[in-house]
Amino acid sequence: VQLQASGGGLVQAGGSLRLSCAASRRTFSNNAVGWFRQAPGKEREFIAVINWRGDSTNYAESAKGRFTISRDNAKNRVYLQMNSLKPEDTAVYYCASGRRSYAGTNSNEYNFWGQGTLVTVSS
Repeated sequence: VQLQASGGGLVQAGGSLRLSCAASRRTFSNNAVGWFRQAPGKEREFIAVINWRGDSTNYAESAKGRFTISRDNAKNRVYLQMNSLKPEDTAVYYCASGRRSYAGTNSNEYNFWGQGTLVTVSS
């Protein structure tokens, strides 16, 4: 499966963005999908994950209360709604398809990755 992340851009602190992850070549409707991010000079970190049915989610502490992950399996898409953005949210955001229908925070649980979309939050 190929994943394409989109929706990044430049936004002021306090603003919102909605990232989208689209799958092609094969559906990922039977797989968990996660979002990760990597800021300059930092390691990639887990942000959020949603299970295959969309009824179970998990978030990093930094995302709780501000970010919402959702999916539309009919459209083969997963979304990350990001509100109340902060400058420290600046990073390249990646979506990834899990090896199974449920996945956790470890990147080893994911086997297909999108190319990333850049989010820049200005202060």
